[in-house]
Amino acid sequence: MKTLLRLPGLAPLLAAAFIAAVPAAAAKDTTADTLTEKDRARVVSIGGSITEILYALGLQDRIVAVDTTSLYPPEALEENPNVGYMRALSAEGVLATEPGLIVAEPDSGPAEAIDQLKAASVPFLTVPDTPSPEGVLEKIAAVGEIMDREDDAGDLAAKVKADFAALDKETGKIDAPRKVLFILSAQGGRLLVAGKQTGADAIIRLAGGHNAVGDISGYKPISNEALIAAAPDAIVMMSRGDHSASADGILSHPAVAQTPAGKEKRLVVMDGLFLLGFGPRTPQAADALARALYPESGIAPLPERPWAAAETQ
Repeated sequence: MKTLLRLPGLAPLLAAAFIAAVPAAAAKDTTADTLTEKDRARVVSIGGSITEILYALGLQDRIVAVDTTSLYPPEALEENPNVGYMRALSAEGVLATEPGLIVAEPDSGPAEAIDQLKAASVPFLTVPDTPSPEGVLEKIAAVGEIMDREDDAGDLAAKVKADFAALDKETGKIDAPRKVLFILSAQGGRLLVAGKQTGADAIIRLAGGHNAVGDISGYKPISNEALIAAAPDAIVMMSRGDHSASADGILSHPAVAQTPAGKEKRLVVMDGLFLLGFGPRTPQAADALARALYPESGIAPLPERPWAAAETQ
C-alpha cells in the first residue's frame, strides 16, 4: 500500500504553506459544469462508494489518492496513496497528493479540514448519500456528471436498477419477515445497535427483514432488558475494522443468549463496505443478506456483475 510519506518533492511542504495562508472564509462554490478535463484527470476519492463507482465506470486511471474506506476493489487502496480515514482527514495530506479534483461523501470531516479544502484552489464536490435504491442511483448519476460520463453512468444505473428489481422479486418469496438486530459494536459488553434512519435499517429492509429496534433512531446503546424484549430472530454485524467482534463473543452475551437469535445461533457477519456502502454492489449485498437470513426461502443469487465480484459476497 502506498502512503503519503512516500510522496516525493515539495508537495507536502507547499500544501502546508497553502493551508497556513488561506483562510476557510475563502471557500467558493464549485459545480460539475465548471470542471475541466484537467481537473478530472487527478481525482482524490473520499468515500468507498465513490471509489467503487469510479472503478465501475472505468475511471480508475483518474484516481490519484483514496481514503481508507475505499476497500473495494482491493487494488483501490493497494495501488493508490491513502489520505486517511474520511472522517479524520488532514487538508495538508489531501493537498499533498496534488489533486485536480476532490470528490467526497457528505459526512467527510472534520469540518475544519473540509473548510480548508473548499478554500483551496482545487475543486471540491460532494455527492448525495441517501441509503436507498433511489439514493444509490442518484449517487451514480452525480459521479457520472462530475466526471463528464453521464452516458456511462446512465448505463451503470440502469443495470443497478434492474438488480434492485430482481432483488425485490426474490425477497417476495419470504413468507414472514424476521426481526433483525444490527449490532455496530460490542466493546466491553456494551452493545451499540442500529435503529431507524440508518444505513443498517435500510439494508435490513431491502433484505426483507424487520428492524428489531426500529422504534429508536440512529445508532444507540441498548440495555440488556431492552434487547431481550426486542427478541431478534437474527443478528447482523460487520466483519471488518474496529466494529468487528467474534461470533462466540456475541452469542454468549448474557442478553443475546436469551433471544431467539442467540438460542438459534443465527448471526450473520458481512463485510462492512459491502453491506453499508450503498454503492453499485448494494443489490448484491442485500441479496446475500436475504439468503443468509432466509436460507429456506430459495432466494437466488443475483446475476454476477463486473463491479460486484462473487468472492466479496
